[in-house]
Amino acid sequence: MTDGALADRPESWDVVDSADLHRDEWVVALRSDRVRTPEGAIARRLVLEHPGAAVVLAVDDQDRVLVLQQYRHAAGRRFVEVPAGLCDGDPGEEPLAVARRELREEAQLQATEWTHLTSSYASPGISAEVQHLYLARGLSPADRGDFELHHEELDMTTSWVAFAELYDAVLAGQVADGPVVQCVLLARALDLVGGGER
Repeated sequence: MTDGALADRPESWDVVDSADLHRDEWVVALRSDRVRTPEGAIARRLVLEHPGAAVVLAVDDQDRVLVLQQYRHAAGRRFVEVPAGLCDGDPGEEPLAVARRELREEAQLQATEWTHLTSSYASPGISAEVQHLYLARGLSPADRGDFELHHEELDMTTSWVAFAELYDAVLAGQVADGPVVQCVLLARALDLVGGGER
């Protein structure tokens, strides 16, 4: 449907009370809300507070993608990923600014062409986290500045892979990081990368 009739819409149920289950100096927190349903019942819902993230599919002039391989403890896997980071900087910082920063810090690259692919909710059943997905082109080397890698980032590896190879790996289920899957499929569907036969 292209007439705009099929669309998500804002809605909010009354919160009867709310209690923190975990909150510290980090950017995410877990709280328990009791909400009143439209039928008048009271239901408990857990909410993971999250500032959102920016994700960058960086593609060079040869249609190669800069990928990272990084360990993720919660999933117990080393994922093929693309540069990404939390929107945890200055209040009001635009997601594109976060994307530019993450590309520089994680990949030591900068880009002259930016395309917003979409913004999507990662897991709306528990979190309001929004992931802002971008395609970056016109790449050139950039300095990381004073950013220092820590923990999993110290063990992170980077490489260039052909977009077609990454696309095939996504379709085969070999690459399963959600933002990577979305970026690759959207870039292909919109004919921004890897055009030709499908």
